[in-house]
Amino acid sequence: MDTKELLKKVRKIEIKTRRLSDHIFGGEYHSTFKGRGMTFSEVRQYQFGDDVRNIDWNVTARYNEPFVKVFEEERELTMMLVADVSGSEFFGTDQQLKSEVVTEIAATLAFSALQNNDKIGLILFSDGIELYIPPKKGKSHVLRIIRELLEFKPKSKKTDVAQALKFLSGVMKKKAIVFVLSDFIADDYQDTMKIAAKRHDITGIRIYDQREEEIPSLGIVQMEDEETGELLLVNTTSKKVRNNYAKYYRDRVAYYKDSFTRSGAGVIDVRTDESYVKKLLGYFKRRG
Repeated sequence: MDTKELLKKVRKIEIKTRRLSDHIFGGEYHSTFKGRGMTFSEVRQYQFGDDVRNIDWNVTARYNEPFVKVFEEERELTMMLVADVSGSEFFGTDQQLKSEVVTEIAATLAFSALQNNDKIGLILFSDGIELYIPPKKGKSHVLRIIRELLEFKPKSKKTDVAQALKFLSGVMKKKAIVFVLSDFIADDYQDTMKIAAKRHDITGIRIYDQREEEIPSLGIVQMEDEETGELLLVNTTSKKVRNNYAKYYRDRVAYYKDSFTRSGAGVIDVRTDESYVKKLLGYFKRRG
């Protein structure tokens, strides 16, 4: 992708997702994800109705009249976008590839955080950490994140969710709002998930395509594993083959939901031919 085409794509994503974050998600995001608590702001003279528990006795004694401490919400938060860039993300049979939906959702969330003056960071992962962008504020920073999501070429096509969560726990020592965007066709990350969720507010966003859920009966078909590159001849007329695949897929989905919900994390499922706007908005409203 040349620079001109890339900038055009970035601009298109910005226009679409910023409109959503400005008009739909900004307020919902603010009310859903609260600050770290109340922080001291100033001292002022006591007024009728003030909570006596907030009286600053040192200042009161100094001026011989009552003064109270004023607190405000410590609003600034950090959002981490943890996005899967493995081979299976570059699949789609209807309107969009899974990777394109990942980019749009990540951009919408990033602009919502930007609107609330929060920091945004990015982790791209396959079976290792492909890219880490430390959290920062500002529109130019968000646009850089979108460019990476659009243009980045991963070294590996495989997936390891546990590696991404371990890296997250290593680089983010303070609590962050974390969105993990993946198809979650993986396992062996439940224990790592429990550890990460103890510190961070995590939501898993599973992006999937309807054609992944089961194999249609089409005869003998050559198929390629997106993550290994292996070519296989599959007899799709075999009911056993179709049932085995459907069970494998259902097991991965169940593992994802179980791993996140047991850890106290949120889950959102978005199909490539569905509106992710409704899914995100519904999730924010339920949490708010």
